[in-house]
Amino acid sequence: MDSEVAPYIGMILAECCQVGLMIISKQAFSLTNMSNFVFVTYSNLLASFILLPFSYFFHRSENVPPLSLSLLGWFFLLALSGCLAQIFGYAGINYSSPTLGTAMLNLVPGLTFLLAIVFRMEKVNWKTITSQSKLIGTAVSIAGAFVATLYEGPPLLAFPATLNSYLHVLVEQSKSKWIIGGFFLGVDCVMASSWVIIQAVILAKYPAELIVVFFYCFFVAIQSGVFTLFVERDLSTWSLVPVLRLLAVLYSAVFGSALQVGLTSWCLRRKGPVFVCMFKPLGVAIAAVAGVLFFGDTLYLGSLLGVIIIILGFYSVMWGKAKEEKTGRDHKLSDLQSTTPNTPLLRHVVEA
Repeated sequence: MDSEVAPYIGMILAECCQVGLMIISKQAFSLTNMSNFVFVTYSNLLASFILLPFSYFFHRSENVPPLSLSLLGWFFLLALSGCLAQIFGYAGINYSSPTLGTAMLNLVPGLTFLLAIVFRMEKVNWKTITSQSKLIGTAVSIAGAFVATLYEGPPLLAFPATLNSYLHVLVEQSKSKWIIGGFFLGVDCVMASSWVIIQAVILAKYPAELIVVFFYCFFVAIQSGVFTLFVERDLSTWSLVPVLRLLAVLYSAVFGSALQVGLTSWCLRRKGPVFVCMFKPLGVAIAAVAGVLFFGDTLYLGSLLGVIIIILGFYSVMWGKAKEEKTGRDHKLSDLQSTTPNTPLLRHVVEA
């Protein structure tokens, strides 16, 4: 597979895994009354066991730096940001609705882009067409995601009502709880953006994605497990019966915590934090299609317009990054060609 195409395919697969996780976890929470805290603990614990042998075999031949106390501290901080993001995210959805949660999560690309600029992980030259394309594309993608989630419009395609109608009834909340939920979701967005930035820092120090993901899941399982012991006093909440709870945990561990986070980490090390976050709005488009196909959702004009706007913004950012990378490669090649005739050592080697 072309090394330039692989990160794009990887992030699309990661977003598909995320949408599938949202669908099955929503059913587990709504139909079996499963605790979201227990769900996070079990999922990350199982994922860490799955990742342990893979992280050893995949990286045993690589010259990775030795683990240090400082590096373990970074792993713990990464897990803390991810754990808090999951806790506040689930709490926000419980207080408000999945619609508000989806809309708020589309703030993550913009927040990450700003944090990447602050920490000098993303270069921005306001006068160049590539930077302008990335900035405009970021704003357009976020705007499209808000249109897809907040503007309904007339129906275009309707399917018979299914489980979706029951789920919508379950998430109806009062206005006061809606405000609290919006606050929790805002914290979730900040934590998610911080998670991406922290992981970018770790991968620069320790370029072994599977080992990083293993320690992330392991520490999240410990942190969420301790938190669950304080929140859930009823031991029956730890039960994986009915079987839907077990299936949800298995899917989350394999396709959510292990595969999705692994793909995201792999793409993050190769393309940077902004590239990874720009696929978040694309997840809204995937979720809209999945909702129509699997939940019998009605396709509204707002969803269609939002998807079109998201795609336009997405390609604007990707064009800017591709153009920027090509310019960087051309500059390196030009510098190499210009310095070659004037480098005595290199000339001596060539002549020899």
